[in-house]
Amino acid sequence: MSSRTTSPEDRYTAEPFVPDGADLTALREAAAGCRGCPLHRDATRTVFGEGAADARVMLVGEQPGDQEDRQGRPFVGPAGQVLDRALAQAGIDPGEAYVTNAVKHFKFTRAEPRKRRIHKAPTLREAAACAPWLAAELAVVEPELIVVLGATAGKALLGSSFKVTEARGTVLEREIHGRPERLVPTVHPSSVLRADDREAAYQGLVADLDVAARLLR
Repeated sequence: MSSRTTSPEDRYTAEPFVPDGADLTALREAAAGCRGCPLHRDATRTVFGEGAADARVMLVGEQPGDQEDRQGRPFVGPAGQVLDRALAQAGIDPGEAYVTNAVKHFKFTRAEPRKRRIHKAPTLREAAACAPWLAAELAVVEPELIVVLGATAGKALLGSSFKVTEARGTVLEREIHGRPERLVPTVHPSSVLRADDREAAYQGLVADLDVAARLLR
């Protein structure tokens, strides 16, 4: 018998909050009341995915940022602006993609009270707790292609050994939440904003998205 002690994090899951057979509207409404892990306590609101139910490509990021948390929409902050520009340059209409995150609540820390909220990466367990929402989105949208944005999303979808530096710009075929999927990993667009050479980082993102765009032609 294992002597391992079960921690509260092991029991985190959104599964009880996910309605069976729901469309995106019903999923979004249900997600607003998700209490599957403690991240909901400090976040302003759940930030669910957005886009058409028949979108050919699904973009999966890490988690909402400060602006997304305030507005309740994914990728509306500075990183989202970078992503939209890069998608358009690669020939993918941002308006025809479904965009979401592996984690639906903003995880952050503050250096001092009333100071700005500083992004804090979610743990693998927090991403796993939120996985039933992503599985439900995939079941409804049934995209032809998933673009994986960054290491956290990659680990959530492809396992803890995923390394974005090794996999970016390649075409992967995996079973994800019981469905065969094609995936193209790339960096999270927020990394472009943090890069010393932003132009080179941006062009690298565009080059990876070009791979995705060719698959959709």
